[in-house]
Amino acid sequence: MRRLVPAVAVWGRTAPSHSITAVMITDDQQTIVTGSQEGQICLWDLSSDLQISSKEILFGHTASVTCLAKARE
Repeated sequence: MRRLVPAVAVWGRTAPSHSITAVMITDDQQTIVTGSQEGQICLWDLSSDLQISSKEILFGHTASVTCLAKARE
C-alpha cells in the first residue's frame, strides 16, 4: 500500500531560485516536473482549468538538472 507523506520546505522571506532547465509533464497531465540550474526538482499541480500550483521541491543534486525522464513503478 502506498502512503503519501507531505513534504515541507522551510526558507526565509524569499523562496530559493529555480532557473528552469528541463520540463516534463506526466501521462495523466496533472503534474508538471521541472529541473533547475540550481539542482532542484519541483513538482507542480496542473488543474483542469490550467492553473498551476507548487506541490513539492526536492533538493539534493549538486549540479544542474538538465534532463528529466519517466520511469516505471
